Amino acid sequence: MKKCVNTASEKEFEVILLGVIYDPKKRRILIGRRENDPYIKELTWCFPGGRASQEELEDCLKKKIKEKTGMKVENLGAVFSKTYPEKRDLLAIYYLCEVVGGKEKAGDDFVELKWVSPEKIEKHFTTSFHPHLKEYILNLK
Repeated sequence: MKKCVNTASEKEFEVILLGVIYDPKKRRILIGRRENDPYIKELTWCFPGGRASQEELEDCLKKKIKEKTGMKVENLGAVFSKTYPEKRDLLAIYYLCEVVGGKEKAGDDFVELKWVSPEKIEKHFTTSFHPHLKEYILNLK
């Protein structure tokens, strides 16, 4: 697990990589449902991904998404990053991704997958949903 140290305060951050997996033909985004998250108890639905490791970030992102969804994705680039009010020492980096292969199947700590329209995605989340991320998602075409 990668740790980022802010030298001014010596505070450490854990880094998670999350895929906003978008299907441009159907205009839907893939999310997964977790149960009993050990880090953020309020968490249910979320974007697929996981904690950064010692490998390249893109390789780690693709591997984590494959483990959780069964899908092979293409990373189209980082689109947003934030810390969570629920867990300030967790830095999330969001990447726009498209499916390029694989077979959809919930795995790892996901118990269910769902394709959701950008307009309805926020209602599935029980944790904070940043307005800039919401705006980005609503403008996907």
